[in-house]
Amino acid sequence: MGSGGHALVVADILAASPDAVPLGFIDREPRPGAAEDLGLPLLGSEEDLPAIPHDAVVVAIGDNRVRMAVADRLVAGGETLASAIHPSAVISPTASIGPGCVVCAGVVVGPGATVGRNSILNTGCTVDHHCALGEHVHIAPGVNLAGGVTVGHGAFVGIGASVIPGVTIGEWAVVGAGAAVIRDVGAGRSVVGVPARERT
Repeated sequence: MGSGGHALVVADILAASPDAVPLGFIDREPRPGAAEDLGLPLLGSEEDLPAIPHDAVVVAIGDNRVRMAVADRLVAGGETLASAIHPSAVISPTASIGPGCVVCAGVVVGPGATVGRNSILNTGCTVDHHCALGEHVHIAPGVNLAGGVTVGHGAFVGIGASVIPGVTIGEWAVVGAGAAVIRDVGAGRSVVGVPARERT
C-alpha cells in the first residue's frame, strides 16, 4: 500500500525475500510514473483491493500518522498486515517484531527488544537489547538506539541520531537528524542537536 519512495524500499525487501511474492502497488492517489519506477504494476486504488487476489498487505508509507490511519482502516476492513523483513537484517531470536513492520537492509535488533506493529526500522539502524518500541514508530536510517531505550507510539527518530541507554522518547515525539539524545524526550516534543535539546 503506497507508491512513493518508501514503497520502492519495501518492494526491494519483498523481492529479496524467499518467502514473499510482491504482486503490485495499491494507492488512493498513485504517484505519476510509480508503476514504472517501482518495476511492479499499479493494481488500483484502495477501493479496488477487495477484488484483487492477495494474501496480505504491507503498508509502505513513511509518514507515521498516515501509515497508522491506513493500517487501522485496512485491519478494520478485514485485511491482514504482513511484515517485510530484509534477509540481511540480524534479529535476535529473543526479540519480538509486531505485525505489519518493515525491517530494512542492515538492521540489527538485539536480544529482548520489542517492536510494536506497523513500525519501520529503516536501513542500517540498530535497536539494542531490551529496547521497547511502540506501534507506528519510524526509526530512520543509521539510528543507534542503545540498550533499554523506550520509544513511544508514533515517535520518529531522525537519520543518524543516537540515543544513550535507558532513555525514554515519548509518544509522537520527534528526534532530529544527527541528534545525540542523553535525556528523556516528552510526548509530542521535538529535539535537535548535540546534545539534543528541545526545539524552540
